[in-house]
Amino acid sequence: MPRWLRISLWSAGSVALVMIITAVISLYLLLQPSRFTAMLQSQAGQAGLDLNLASPASPTLFPRPALELQGLTLSAKGASMPILLAARGRLQLPWRALLGNETAISRLEIDSPRVDLDALQAWLAALPPRQESTPPEIPRIDAGVRITRGSLVRGNEMLLSDVSLDAGSLISGQPFPLTISAKDAEGTPLQLRLSATPRIKSDALRLDDIALHLSQGSTFTLQLTGEARWHGAADASLKLDGKLDHADAGTYNTTLILTPANQIDPLLLAVKLDGPDNHADLRLPPLALADWWSQLNHPQGPRLAVPPGTGTADIAKIEAGSITIEGLSIKAGVEPLPPPAPAPAKNTTKPAPARKTK
Repeated sequence: MPRWLRISLWSAGSVALVMIITAVISLYLLLQPSRFTAMLQSQAGQAGLDLNLASPASPTLFPRPALELQGLTLSAKGASMPILLAARGRLQLPWRALLGNETAISRLEIDSPRVDLDALQAWLAALPPRQESTPPEIPRIDAGVRITRGSLVRGNEMLLSDVSLDAGSLISGQPFPLTISAKDAEGTPLQLRLSATPRIKSDALRLDDIALHLSQGSTFTLQLTGEARWHGAADASLKLDGKLDHADAGTYNTTLILTPANQIDPLLLAVKLDGPDNHADLRLPPLALADWWSQLNHPQGPRLAVPPGTGTADIAKIEAGSITIEGLSIKAGVEPLPPPAPAPAKNTTKPAPARKTK
């Protein structure tokens, strides 16, 4: 190869290498990891949360712009127990974010998060009540959320392990898919698949075309379809119909109907179950039921009381671990039959004397 050609190739290669290095450095500077870290911490702060990282976020460009997060800790302000601990996180960014004009995140990925249920409940309980006049909003997620190898604990007690979550785009008017899988404390696999189309209509959040699939191992499967509406606070309604399949008990027609609260009645959930040897028709107030459940874990000891609700249930057999109950019949708060209608008053008017005819 002629000497001048070798020199030309080396020069061209050197110039190309310098241009590539300059472009990469420029793109790294355009990413500005501190800008996105500050945005996340600001949004967490608005919700009463503190977000901390074990080390500054590191940017990557290939296969697409992203920020690598190490050692995430999410805690309620002033709390000693973190709500979430995660080994790693990744924020995928749209290419337009490189221009610096928009601080947008297209996808969030979290690896090995550990969520403490007690800390989460304490933070939720401390949130200020939502203003009923404020219409609901749909948070936008352009490219979804993915969680792998997660766990849900209460203190030192493992509730769920090997948790995976995959959510698609959350955009008004478009179908939103959500898949969650996990294992319970006994190692039984659990799976939830949900799809719905969210939209805002008349200042209310609607979920149309709901398709719900819930399974526990090979024993229990619940499939429901329907729709829901929420206008804020206890102004919510829902109707789901479908089937519940139990390997040992058969198939049951299942209906869930949620009616909004009014000036007289609270928010009520009607549950109907009809199948072989088992029937249930219950009306449960979800808010009062949640309060009753929380009293079972009261810090000063469980407070036992009859759970709220009305209705009837006839269950042939229940098996829970080593406990077996047969022939269970429940009648809770059933309204008494109306009193019989009063008998018609007797006619005490004396009949007029008959006329004598001549």
